[in-house]
Amino acid sequence: MEYKDLLSLARIALKADPAAPTAYAFGDEKYTLDQVNAALATEFKNLAGTYRDYCENKNLIFRLIEQTIDEVLPARVESQYAQFAEVQTIAQGDKAVFRTRITESARKRAKTFVTRVGLAGRYEVFMLDGKSVTVETAAIGGAARIGFEEMLDGRIQFSELIDLVMEGMDEYIYREIAKALAAVVAALPAVQRAEVAGFDEATMDELLAIADSYGKASIYCTFEFAAKMLPQTNWVSDDMKNRLWADGWLGNYKGHNVIILPQSMVDETNMEKVIDPAQAYIFPVGQDNKPVKIVFEGPTAVRTVEDNDDWSQDFQTYKKFGIATFFTNFIFSYRNTELKKASRLHNLPTDEPEGATGETGN
Repeated sequence: MEYKDLLSLARIALKADPAAPTAYAFGDEKYTLDQVNAALATEFKNLAGTYRDYCENKNLIFRLIEQTIDEVLPARVESQYAQFAEVQTIAQGDKAVFRTRITESARKRAKTFVTRVGLAGRYEVFMLDGKSVTVETAAIGGAARIGFEEMLDGRIQFSELIDLVMEGMDEYIYREIAKALAAVVAALPAVQRAEVAGFDEATMDELLAIADSYGKASIYCTFEFAAKMLPQTNWVSDDMKNRLWADGWLGNYKGHNVIILPQSMVDETNMEKVIDPAQAYIFPVGQDNKPVKIVFEGPTAVRTVEDNDDWSQDFQTYKKFGIATFFTNFIFSYRNTELKKASRLHNLPTDEPEGATGETGN
């Protein structure tokens, strides 16, 4: 199989949704995702079916991994965070420049200014908020280990290998997004943030009223926060109750979309959440008005560490990435202090009797 065909198979395998029964075009034929993975596994085994084959084809395999990550990772990140993040991909050594648009609020100030100009009068000065900002990048990496026998037997699919590496990178990027937004919230003036024990409609409504002056706002929060964001007195309809029972949260709050942020855990202990469930972000979002800017610079680089005693292969990747947050005057914060970032499960009582040590005697 030619390299371009192999790359096409890899793209399909990594971009496809396993839950969607779609037929994928490849040449003049259409294939299911299972058939695509099977064809890719066959071709990969031809390239690395024996240790000698692997040594001869290693550079081609690395090229395939690098190019696949370069094409798939930025697209995956953009699709996951498209509601509030803008993604740029630039060449090595280039600079990522994002231009923040002049907001409707600034345009309104300009119109007001024009009406106030008088003959020989004093001119009112205002600042338009459109500007350009450069985002710097730094290297991130991911790694996956494959056992020697797994490689020879073809038990690891190519898509699984790349997906493993990209999952780690994607997780890291999401953590950086959470840190960036948290840093913005910490710097917000008092009028743009609120901390309340529980959910208070009046407080949320006040924040939304200010945010709406910059354009229709949306609310970004975790499922835990959204599940608490309920009418305190008047339920408008039975349909609201039905949706709450079916989904666990209401997708719209008084005309404002509620966007659920995907939650993840810091590590395999499941003790701490990546996104603070207490935190909700409120800001208007348009095509050119997204508060998070993400940039990928240059090509991915891949290498292996092959001096493991068990002959396993460590596939390591290197990718340059940067992130910034803008529009702090557009971002508003509501914090429900009753929700905790740490998992509550480890604080639950156990069934072990008081005073038991778990030791047994002879």
